[in-house]
Amino acid sequence: MADLSKKVIITCAVTGGIHTPTMSDALPYKPADIAAQAIAAAEAGAAILHLHARDPETGRPSPDPKVFMQFLPVIKQATDAVINVTTGGGLNMTVEDRLAAPLVARPEMCSLNMGSMNFAIYPLADRYKAWKFDWEEPYLRGTDDFIFRNTFRDITRILKLLGEEHGTRFEHECYDVGHLYNLAHFVDRGLVKPPFFVQMIFGILGGIGPDLDNLMFMKRTADRLFGADYRWSVLAAGRFQIPFATEAALLGGSVRVGLEDSLYIGKGRLASSNAEQVAKMRRILEELGHEIATPAEARQILGLKGADRVGF
Repeated sequence: MADLSKKVIITCAVTGGIHTPTMSDALPYKPADIAAQAIAAAEAGAAILHLHARDPETGRPSPDPKVFMQFLPVIKQATDAVINVTTGGGLNMTVEDRLAAPLVARPEMCSLNMGSMNFAIYPLADRYKAWKFDWEEPYLRGTDDFIFRNTFRDITRILKLLGEEHGTRFEHECYDVGHLYNLAHFVDRGLVKPPFFVQMIFGILGGIGPDLDNLMFMKRTADRLFGADYRWSVLAAGRFQIPFATEAALLGGSVRVGLEDSLYIGKGRLASSNAEQVAKMRRILEELGHEIATPAEARQILGLKGADRVGF
């Protein structure tokens, strides 16, 4: 029997709520394109698909369950990958907005941001002179005055509504070391039970920076707080995506790639798809001697309820 403790889980974040259509023609926003890219990413080796929805006409992030339901069943029918639905949504969505689709979908896994923070992507707007859609530039520039809300009450509500009532487990997104302590608080309260999945995030303006010392510090802190009760993964924004994920895998972690986190496949080269990033990450990992977790193995590692118990 394979040693699951050594398996690397690849997550692919397919579209997200950060990048806008002007930035890359490869960024999917129509439901059919989100489904096609998610399926291709799974075929390339992603065991978990982290999914947001977008307005099919404009590409703006959308919380509408009806839009999610145009691609979630399609993906489920075509692949056995774990489907992970965001509770982070997009900028300026209320917590009610962010919960609308997950409460309908009742997925095996949801993302869960572990603290409020300044979440700034306004510097991206300076890179572009012409825009495909009118909403894009003000959406980006407005983040110099944006707080991404995730209060203790919000987190408790999500854990109870999705976790206790629907058996959903979480990708606990930690943008800074304080978020690890927030997670430890919920573990102490019994609201988060092992095995839990910690996604350490580096390189977002407002969160911890993409420095190797920070990766080591976050890992040592998580080890001290959680011992053997957790599995961890790393994502890094932009040009740090592949190098930082590789460093994490060398330390025993899992990895996340995808067009939500970076639009590039190499220096100055836009990725043609999510699957291209997954394939590159898988190739690097396998050449380093790592084994890639299948969706079934990821379910076993993370204690997920199974695709037969979701709402789509």
